[in-house]
Amino acid sequence: MINIASPIIGRKERKLIKEVLDSRILASGKYVAQFEQSFAKYSGAKFGIANANGTTSLHTALLMCGIKSGDKVVTTPFSFIATANSILFCGAKPIFADIDPKTFNINPVELEKMLKKERNVKAVLIVHLYGLPCDVDAILKLKKKYKFKLIEDSCQAHGAEFKKKKVGSFGDAAAFSFYATKNMMTGEGGITLTNDEKADKYGRQIINHGRVGHSTHTVLGYNYRLTNLAAAIGIAQLEQLENWIEKRIATAQKYNEAFKGLNFLHTPFVPKSCRHVFHQYTVRIAARERDRFMKYLAENGVGSGVYYSSVIYKQPFYKQLGYKSGVCKEAEKAAEEVVSLPVHPLLSKANIDKIIKVIKSYKK
Repeated sequence: MINIASPIIGRKERKLIKEVLDSRILASGKYVAQFEQSFAKYSGAKFGIANANGTTSLHTALLMCGIKSGDKVVTTPFSFIATANSILFCGAKPIFADIDPKTFNINPVELEKMLKKERNVKAVLIVHLYGLPCDVDAILKLKKKYKFKLIEDSCQAHGAEFKKKKVGSFGDAAAFSFYATKNMMTGEGGITLTNDEKADKYGRQIINHGRVGHSTHTVLGYNYRLTNLAAAIGIAQLEQLENWIEKRIATAQKYNEAFKGLNFLHTPFVPKSCRHVFHQYTVRIAARERDRFMKYLAENGVGSGVYYSSVIYKQPFYKQLGYKSGVCKEAEKAAEEVVSLPVHPLLSKANIDKIIKVIKSYKK
């Protein structure tokens, strides 16, 4: 079976992990600080706060932007549930705006409709889904017009670019995940980026029990710290990230060329302004065909996945909160049609050729 994802662990990761073990400083320390600085610089942000995972990074970013109980935050319903849950963690209310069916990202036109409909929106949480940046220019225009805080959920978009500027550097804060299957990983881990020095200082308190100095706690904080062990892996992974991204892009281009003319499958759309880093290579297929298509792939040794089979507000917990179906029709339709194919850097030429051959041989 050709897996949908495959984490890479090389010699440098093993070398740095041994260094950490030999140092006996396993919790937060110099490796965390080095990783924070390196990843922030790579992403074009001034400050980086490494923390436990992508969800803690989102929660921290929202708190850094002053989101509190009763606030309204507009976001996309077509994402991993952590996007909306992080808003709930603050006591705030997620409001969902529909997506662009071509990019799967939040549609600026639909976003503005919600901003007009819902007064006093405190923040907008955009998601650069599958590794494709949102329409940042349009969203920044709305930010200027409606005066909201902008948070970037960049958990799937390490190294992605809008007009040659990396995501994570546009908003008031941004969150990244380093889960084991991301484009780069630390096993579990995350980082929150900002260009605001005050927000950075507050964020460092948030992830460390609200602490100032050794034993003074001035705000409500959490234990969201990243370990030296995880950071060591991240340092090594970041060195390889650009190489891995180029491999993902090259594989995606091969797929795009090979799948031209297949009337049952729609390949990813990439605007000219964007660098898509293909955390997922996601195609669309008719809802009635999806299960059969994925079963066919599995029978022929090709892994696949659905990200995501339900919009967030249709999840049982969100129904309990009073959210109703039918709010974002494009997102609901996408959830019935998307299929992601293997695109990770460990794919061999033989793997890629096999995936192409299997898919081109599919009979409706």
